[in-house]
Order: sequence, then structure tokens, then C-alpha cells
Amino acid sequence: MSKLNDLPLTQIQFYATAPYPCSYLPGKLARSQVATPSYLIDTTTYGQLVTSGFRRSGAFTYRPYCDHCQACTPVRVRANEFKPNRTQRRTVRNNAALIACVLDLKFSNEHYALYRRYQMMRHPGGGMDHDSREQYAHFLLQSNVHSRLIEFREHGMLRMVSVIDELVDGLSSVYTFYDPDKPQLSLGTYNILWQIEQAQRLSLPYVYLGYWIKESRKMRYKTDFQPIDGLVNGVWAPLPK
Repeated sequence: MSKLNDLPLTQIQFYATAPYPCSYLPGKLARSQVATPSYLIDTTTYGQLVTSGFRRSGAFTYRPYCDHCQACTPVRVRANEFKPNRTQRRTVRNNAALIACVLDLKFSNEHYALYRRYQMMRHPGGGMDHDSREQYAHFLLQSNVHSRLIEFREHGMLRMVSVIDELVDGLSSVYTFYDPDKPQLSLGTYNILWQIEQAQRLSLPYVYLGYWIKESRKMRYKTDFQPIDGLVNGVWAPLPK
């Protein structure tokens, strides 16, 4: 185990996992650096870790720690400087009927059913398409930080669920799933736009979107939200479109 020298987190320890198949770049192996113990990682501590490129999955806090690969770039949108483009403005108009409601991190059969349908149609064979209720709850409903669960309904119909963390300097997007039968609504894009608007209302400068990989087609959408910064060699700097 080793301590993270960049942060005054004297009680947090870090260890590297064994190699495992990369989820984004076929044929490559990945490793993660994990922060423990999870019960000491509160909102303030987690916010410090996020600025150093960490993310969380439930109570599991990690960042890429791969051998001979630095493809994963942590990214964050500068919310106060963001201006939607024409396509993004049209997406907002197309989803004008959506009503957002903030809920507690509690299990809902309706949410879980949408999650399963989303995984089976959008990410078949990815491993999460067979998540049990317990796996779903562990992934999205366990948190030691200030988290929100937001559901989006259109005329009473559940269309989307999003989990976000509210940090000192911004919102951190944990995970979003939505109705896979409505691709024309661009619900994933709308959700990011909604988070940016929330950050602006709260006077929070950033929306953290996790990792961007230049070679991954699945990740390309993130650079559509400009201006966006990437953490490269320990320094946050603007990324080009």
C-alpha cells in the first residue's frame, strides 16, 4: 500500500488491483488504484480524490492505474462558461415535458426494471445486463457522500434515472440509465445538459463526467460539451473538440 502524496489524506490508504480485461479498449489489460477504507471517504475527502482523477462505484473509490497505458483521461465541464450548441438546444426543447424529481437513494422496482431494460438493449453482453437487485443496489444505492437520485418522468412515465454527487466544487455524474426505446430524445445528452444547468444554479464551477478515452467511440460524446478540461499528467487543462 502507498499514500497519495498530492493530498493531505493521511488516513486513506491506496492499493493496486491485479490486471483485468479493459472494458473500453479490446485486447488490453487494465488495473485500478483503490482508496480505502471506504467509511472514511466522506464528501470532502471524495471531492479531493475526484480532483486527482478518482471515481466511485457504490462505496468503491478508484482511478485507472494501468501498466504502459494512460488512455483514460478524467474530464470536467466548465459549467459557468458552457453554452449549448444548436443540437443541444434542440435536445432541451424535445424534452421539455420531462419533470425531474429528487429522491432518496432507495430501491425501486420500477427503477430496477428500467435499468435492466437499458442494460440489455444498450450494453448487451457487457456483464451488467444480468445484474441482480443486490448488484444494482450495491452499484448505485450505496454512498458515503452527498448523493442525489433523480428520476425523470414524461406525463407520468418513467424515462430516466440519474445518480449524481454534489461536491464542494461541482457535480459528479455517477451513472445514468434511460428508456432505450426513445433514442430520438437523446436522453443521455439531455441529462448532462440538465446537470450543467443544476451546477450553474448552485454556482458550482464544474460537472465531472468521469473518463474520456480518445480511441473509444463510446466516449466521444463527452467532448461535445465545451469548454471541457482533462486531467493530464496531474494538471487540469482544456481539451479540444
